[in-house]
Amino acid sequence: MENDTFVGDILILEGLNITSQGLIPTFIFLLLIYIFILVSNIGLVVLIFRSKSLQQPMYLLVCNMSINDVFGATVIIPHVLQDLLISDSERYIHYIDCAVQAFCVHLHVGTSHTVLMIMAFDRYVAICNPLRYAAVMTNRMVVLLSVAAWGTIFVLVAILLGLSIRLSRCRSVIFNPFCDNASLFKLSCESILINNIYGLGYTVVLLGSSLGSVTLTYLRIAMVCLSSKNKALNSKALQTCTTHLVAYIIFMVSGFLIVILHRFPLLADLRKAASVVGHVVLPALNAAIYGLQNKEVRQMIKTLFHINKVT
Repeated sequence: MENDTFVGDILILEGLNITSQGLIPTFIFLLLIYIFILVSNIGLVVLIFRSKSLQQPMYLLVCNMSINDVFGATVIIPHVLQDLLISDSERYIHYIDCAVQAFCVHLHVGTSHTVLMIMAFDRYVAICNPLRYAAVMTNRMVVLLSVAAWGTIFVLVAILLGLSIRLSRCRSVIFNPFCDNASLFKLSCESILINNIYGLGYTVVLLGSSLGSVTLTYLRIAMVCLSSKNKALNSKALQTCTTHLVAYIIFMVSGFLIVILHRFPLLADLRKAASVVGHVVLPALNAAIYGLQNKEVRQMIKTLFHINKVT
């Protein structure tokens, strides 16, 4: 399928390798997951903003995560659903649309890291310095941290994609169900040394700061809990931190799995499936983990259902 010469701005997408028998079940599964992501995450955001008791730094950061998850899922899932219903010859995308999708994909992933880092910091202050929590984690601080989380990744990803867009193209096939940075620079026959250097640096900085900050934060929290004889404090810390750690570990494992599978061309079909699942399952899990795990959110949901039932 790969062309020797580039003839236009139309790119061919290699979709998921699914048999005719598995096509409809896969479509229904992805559609139901997407609906769940939209309803659960948007509902969680609306619930938090409607309830004054939930307008606290921790829940405002959960809103950040929910908005980012809806954004990331919307960038990928509708396009994959559309491609499942059309033939291979009609599965194409304009180059500019591919570049925009790749930018949004990396913005979603990068922001997931920075928001999880801020949430870890929030838990650190709440557990290790509870008396200073209200003074440190003000609404203004949450807004500043949120803007920094999105803004920093926006600039870094803009540079990442800019380095790929500048390259001339000699190919027209995207070996992925959706566009990403690797898909774009692989279209070129030019040297991609600069892209590899910046991409490696970007990955090391993002993953290094993410892993380092989260690890140090939870080691510090663990030390405080071990030295404290307050069972109520330890129980609350265990509940909130376990929630955050489960989401973070799932996120990191899925990311590393996709990166590792990139190194094995023979496992291309598995990599494509893993890349889609990684961008679909995690947004759904985050809504369930951060929403239903919190007692305040569960209580608000029960109250709303009770009010609607009475009405």
